[in-house]
Amino acid sequence: MNFFNFSPDTLVASLVWGCIGSGFAIYGWKQKEMEFLFGGIAITAVTYFAESALTMSALSVALIAGIFWLRRR
Repeated sequence: MNFFNFSPDTLVASLVWGCIGSGFAIYGWKQKEMEFLFGGIAITAVTYFAESALTMSALSVALIAGIFWLRRR
C-alpha cells in the first residue's frame, strides 16, 4: 500500500473529493443529519486510503449514492 502517491491526478481527485466530503460533513453537522455527517467523514477518509484517482472516485460516488439511498428510505 503506497500512502505517498503524489501523481497529479491523484492529488486533484483527493482535493475534489475531500472538499465534497467536508461539505457533506459540515452540512450533516449543522442540520443534525447523521447520514450526511458520517457519509462526509467516510468520503474524506476514502481520500486518505485509496490507491488511485479512479478507485477514489468510484468509492466516493458509491458513498454519495449510498447516502442519498439511505436518505430516501
